[in-house]
Amino acid sequence: MNWLIKSAFLVFPGHKYHRKEIDILISNGKIKEIGDKISASSEAKVINARDKFLFPGLVDFRADLCDPGLEHKETLNSGRDAAAAGGYTHVLVIPNTKPPVQTKNDVKYILGGNDSSLVQLYPMTGVSRDLEGEELTEMLDLYTAGAKVFGDGDKPVWNTDILVKSLQYLQKVDALLVNRPCDQWLSKFGQMHEGVNSTRLGMKGIPVLAETLMVRRDIELLKYAGGKLHFSTISSKESVDLIAEAKNQGLNVSCDVAIHNLLYTDEENMMFDSNYKVDPPLRSEEDRKALVKGVKEGIIDCIVTDHHPHDPESKDLEYDLADFGVTGLQTAISEVWKLKEEIEGDKIIEAMSLQPRKLMGLDEIKIEEGEVADLTLFDPEEIWEYNDETNKSNSKNHPRFGEKIKGKVKAVIFGNNIFQDQN
Repeated sequence: MNWLIKSAFLVFPGHKYHRKEIDILISNGKIKEIGDKISASSEAKVINARDKFLFPGLVDFRADLCDPGLEHKETLNSGRDAAAAGGYTHVLVIPNTKPPVQTKNDVKYILGGNDSSLVQLYPMTGVSRDLEGEELTEMLDLYTAGAKVFGDGDKPVWNTDILVKSLQYLQKVDALLVNRPCDQWLSKFGQMHEGVNSTRLGMKGIPVLAETLMVRRDIELLKYAGGKLHFSTISSKESVDLIAEAKNQGLNVSCDVAIHNLLYTDEENMMFDSNYKVDPPLRSEEDRKALVKGVKEGIIDCIVTDHHPHDPESKDLEYDLADFGVTGLQTAISEVWKLKEEIEGDKIIEAMSLQPRKLMGLDEIKIEEGEVADLTLFDPEEIWEYNDETNKSNSKNHPRFGEKIKGKVKAVIFGNNIFQDQN
């Protein structure tokens, strides 16, 4: 099938057509021609992209697709559908499934559907057996099976010996170790950010110290062991400062932030809406502004969805009983685009496409003639309702479910596969 994208405004920092209106002709999954006045042949289907942004396909560095074991919340297929509707062509899947992703067969299961799919899935593979932090997995064998990123997902690598050995072993294959920094004892039974609002509500808080204590520890361990370390879903100003200092020292360290921590603060928790109950928690406005600044300055490398689908039995409960997490794949770019006055579009695309590609070890994307098409078309002005009819995920635990959202993905192309919004 041939496709002609007409009059799209390209946002691709470093590209010769960056911030210019272009046409792109795609034939048999590859870019055949790029220019400003390409004529449509009778064989090409035209996509009118006037007043729309064209990005390199979005890449999510952190999503829970619950499959295998928790398919009532999400499956690989429903997760792919939600990701495509949100503009993603590549998604890194965390290992917190039942059983966890920790064997070669598990890796093959995640990678297995990629050849025929629009959205490419990649496993973050556990570094400790059953994600318990006690015994190492066979990381080098898992690497040969196709795993390129390693971490225990939602569970912090609390065991210092496991973390040091993982950093050392993964240097042999130049693979990345991911840790979600959170001291499990300081955060135990916590429900929200520890601060004035948690005190007012009489609710056990999760202190910033629970995060920064592990960030400090891991930076010291990285100095000792070497390797590459990524902090996932940081949430505080102090973490941004610590990671900035580590980068200035020349350490091979990177980090990401969840979309909701850029958008919201713990003020949202005052209404006891469990769709704002996330881990790490929404923190203060000072923290939120520091995270936004961290993205702008390149200290924070990636913006992630931290997609965590839950069924009503897990979420529609009293606040302290509800599970942590919100969905995010389908609404991500629409939500982040609201921050365009704080974070320019170039930085958003770097953090949601270009940087996560590098960290995942994917080939550099090139929007050039002869290259595989990997593109996302986004209308920043279209308003749509996020409801049961439009939702692609198996779950709907999102704070804006049932509301109107500004900004919609209109098309996603990866090779011969395409998603087109029909509304």
